[in-house]
Amino acid sequence: MSRRQAYHVRRMLSLILLTASPLPLMAQIATPPSSSRTGTEETILPDDQFEARLPKVEGSDPNAPLPSIDSWIDQQMPQQSVEGQGAPTELPPATEPAEEQELAQPLPPLDSVTVPANVAANDDPNAKLPEIRYATSIEGFGKTGLDDEFRAESALIDGKGKAETAAMVQARAQEDEKLAVRILNSQGYYDATALASLDQAGDGTLKAVLSVTPGQRYRIGEIVIHAGPTVPPTLVRDSLPLKTGDDIIAANVEGAEANVALKLPENGYPFAKIGERDILLDPATVTGDYMLPVETGPRGIFRAITTSGEKQAFGADHMEVIRRYRPGDLYDSRKVDDLRKALVATGLFSSVAVDPVRTNESAPDGTEYVDLHVEQEAGPPRTLAGELGYGTGQGFRAEGTWTHRNMFPPEGALILGAIAGTQEQGASATFRRSNAGKRDKTFQTGVSLNHQNYDAYEAYTAGLNIGWSRQSTPIFQKRWTYSYGAEVLLTNEQVVVDPATADKTRRTYFIGGLPVQIGYDRSNDLLNPTKGFRASLRAEPEGSLQGSFSPYLRATFDLSGYYPVSDSLVIAARTRLGTINGVDRDDVAPSRRIYAGGGGSVRGYGYQELGPKDVNNDPIGGRSVNEFAVEGRYRFGNYGIVAFVDAGQVYESQIPQFSDMRYGVGIGGRFYTNFGPFRADIAMPINRQPGESKFALYIGIGQAF
Repeated sequence: MSRRQAYHVRRMLSLILLTASPLPLMAQIATPPSSSRTGTEETILPDDQFEARLPKVEGSDPNAPLPSIDSWIDQQMPQQSVEGQGAPTELPPATEPAEEQELAQPLPPLDSVTVPANVAANDDPNAKLPEIRYATSIEGFGKTGLDDEFRAESALIDGKGKAETAAMVQARAQEDEKLAVRILNSQGYYDATALASLDQAGDGTLKAVLSVTPGQRYRIGEIVIHAGPTVPPTLVRDSLPLKTGDDIIAANVEGAEANVALKLPENGYPFAKIGERDILLDPATVTGDYMLPVETGPRGIFRAITTSGEKQAFGADHMEVIRRYRPGDLYDSRKVDDLRKALVATGLFSSVAVDPVRTNESAPDGTEYVDLHVEQEAGPPRTLAGELGYGTGQGFRAEGTWTHRNMFPPEGALILGAIAGTQEQGASATFRRSNAGKRDKTFQTGVSLNHQNYDAYEAYTAGLNIGWSRQSTPIFQKRWTYSYGAEVLLTNEQVVVDPATADKTRRTYFIGGLPVQIGYDRSNDLLNPTKGFRASLRAEPEGSLQGSFSPYLRATFDLSGYYPVSDSLVIAARTRLGTINGVDRDDVAPSRRIYAGGGGSVRGYGYQELGPKDVNNDPIGGRSVNEFAVEGRYRFGNYGIVAFVDAGQVYESQIPQFSDMRYGVGIGGRFYTNFGPFRADIAMPINRQPGESKFALYIGIGQAF
């Protein structure tokens, strides 16, 4: 190696060692020329000048070691002296090169969402930025059918294309990535991926693009259940509605497991527990083997009821009356739920819970006795209730009641009522015992005083009644209902002696009756039915208890039906037929005769306005009636409108004649509440006769029928 070549290598190494730049070395070292040089190269420094600049080598030996590079550099540096001094000036200390600011910045985090720098930058965090507008594109759901479900929950879609910053758009896109994968996983696409990106158009607007790759859909492979023995042996498997080959859909799997948790307690296993499922996915076969552990617990039968609570409405003995099962029956959670609902229906509890209790005592058949424990807390027993209404011909009528539902435990209620109206006033007191010796059987007895003053009659009435019944409640709407009993009435009434002259006199009637009613209900709601039908028949043999007994029969048949045309439109219709048989009209007290017209009868007419009239055009009642009505009920939210046509007539004959029908048409409004619709109807008669109302207004609670 020549001296010139050796110095060139050493100088290069020295420069490499001295460099302080953070750039990689390869960026600072030029690429050396190729090993084979061709052509003539331009001389940078002539040889004589190069030799002159080389440090002098001591001695004449060319192979002697070169002087140190530091001493050579010192020799090449110019000597500067401070003015007035001969000594050389010290050089300032070496300094590191300044860092390049751009390269000193931290690397951006790796993320699947890329935000363009020119829209993501925010040098001044306190500056108010203009609103960001963006478009959203969703790709890849394809035949999965999950596009609509994703859009319904998408953060990007919910943002309606507006955001305060681009970072907010980025965050929404990241959430939508997770959402898409979560939705696809829930439908069996366990290899699904989702990638979101933000693109910036030339005008500066953003476009969020979510690309989805569902992958293949996994299906259920082998199904394995680990459970103890049951009766029947296949109870658990039969209760799990999953089969090999089904798509692994999360909702279906969870629903199937919930069905097992439901069916086991319904079939004698009150303490069954469902373990945590395990699904082993196999990408090669695109299947998942399903395993479910089930702890069945002992098979049990009902035994006794226990109860506890600081403030109790009644004891376990009355609960034994309310239950529908018998001790020794196989445990069934549906009967436990029924008991809980029946306790709630009494209205006497602020809180009540019914739970099975293990006894660890075996029955003769090998099952285990199960007790039910009722944890109760009695609620306030007193209630005030009111009802307000208005009807043309009937005027304003307000009725209020005060009830103590448990004054005579268990479930012995005292009810005090009052009526105040423009044409009716009254007071009543009633004793009622619910679940009287038997579930759903009610005993009731009461006394009432009443004054009524209508165009048809004026009456002062005192009554005593006693009865037993099985009636529907909002919690338990029963298919079959009934009532029977007895009543005694003493009434003093103004009577029209001769309709031709309208002469009136006052008579006193002493009446005894045995009312019986039976009902059949297939409608879907007690206060606001939308489908099904109802039918009821009421018959009351009664007669005068003055002098010789004169019996006769009062009977009424009602039928109503409901047909849903759509979710918001219902067509409802009803009919009523009534008769008084076995007595002349004039021998029946005016308040006991048959009338028609009014809000619960034929709308468009005043209360009791239809039928035979005297010379003053006042109704005098009849012995038979036929009524018909049809209405369309349209509901939107908590409001509704109704259009209706009613028809009917009262006859002096014992059998309805279905002739000389009177019609009324009208519209109404409804406001739906939790306890039933508030109703306001206005109607007018067709072919109005002299003395009849031009229109009639009816206000009340509940549908007209």
